[in-house]
Amino acid sequence: MCAKKQDPGAAVTDFIGIVRRLRGPGGCPWDARQTPETLKTYVLEEAYELVEAVESGDPDKVKEELGDLLLHLVFLSDLYQERGDFSFAEVALGITAKMIHRHPHVFAGEEAKTREDLRRIWERAKAQEGKGEKKAALEKVSTALPALVQAQRLGEAAARLGFDWPSVQGALDKVEEEWQEFRRALAAPPHDAREEELGDLLFALVNVARFLNIDSEGALRRTIYKFIKRFHVVERTLVKQGKTPETATLEEMEAIWQAAKKG
Repeated sequence: MCAKKQDPGAAVTDFIGIVRRLRGPGGCPWDARQTPETLKTYVLEEAYELVEAVESGDPDKVKEELGDLLLHLVFLSDLYQERGDFSFAEVALGITAKMIHRHPHVFAGEEAKTREDLRRIWERAKAQEGKGEKKAALEKVSTALPALVQAQRLGEAAARLGFDWPSVQGALDKVEEEWQEFRRALAAPPHDAREEELGDLLFALVNVARFLNIDSEGALRRTIYKFIKRFHVVERTLVKQGKTPETATLEEMEAIWQAAKKG
């Protein structure tokens, strides 16, 4: 079924009015108390819930979570507008100008035939905006990113500077090297080296993912969902048997788990 044709500008304007009413006199006391600092956690939560909705493949869930995230974007913009800093309209105008500037191959007739051409154009545009030379290469990767995403972006940044293995085999060999170092750390008395070596091993695995064009964050999230789904099968099967995970044996749960994998 086709989506209804509506004026997005009017819809956003109406929504901004709703947010302002919530924060204004006679509005919601909770909304009126919020600040950019108090909203940070909610923004992250909504972003992750949107990712989960996208991965579910359910358009209705995606639409709902997009709305929840939009709420916080408008909310934050309104907070800054109250301070006299900028408005939501300025946010939209700013990103519009940025996208046009960073895509001259779309809007200005410049030619881009390869991924390297696209990367070069993007980096040149960022430099022209004053964002290309202020930080060292690795400092451009945000420390606020989830650890797996940050690790993958760091590997990409280092690779662009030529600090990389010539093929995936080098990355695989590094995984084996780190695995052996982790095993040796486990064999020794408990020490901080265990955590350090585990971190090294995870970082090496992310580099393998990068070589294979696999999103390590997405891969782990899919495995998490798979684990949850299979464990739900274990729980439901045990209920039918009049048992719970607490009363069942490990062998019984493992047998159900293996059956769920084959299902």
